[in-house]
Amino acid sequence: MSLTKEQRDNINNLSSEERFKYCIKEIAQHKKVWILTDEHGCVMLNTEEEEGVPVWPHEEFAQEWATGEWSHCKAESISTNKWFSRWTIGLEQDELSVVVFPDAREEGVLLFPEEFEYELKKR
Repeated sequence: MSLTKEQRDNINNLSSEERFKYCIKEIAQHKKVWILTDEHGCVMLNTEEEEGVPVWPHEEFAQEWATGEWSHCKAESISTNKWFSRWTIGLEQDELSVVVFPDAREEGVLLFPEEFEYELKKR
């Protein structure tokens, strides 16, 4: 799926909750979770309390984050089947959260991995 810049801008300007709903719907429909990776693995976002893996609904949104300190990163898709079978448990074991569709201010809905999986499966 390819989105125009105008469509991406409109979606990026939604509230965190609206982006969350859009992201879950799109991931469930296309059966792909998009992350950013480098030679060390997936990119992480850190807050004072949490460390999490940011996820996006489409490659274009993930790639928009490949700037500055992350300019060497590339967008990578993970099938929802692989996410459910390996990533949920792996993130739980590493005590990491999922940051759903963060915006330019690094604000997104923060979920535990099992909550993210639940949201995807109920679609």
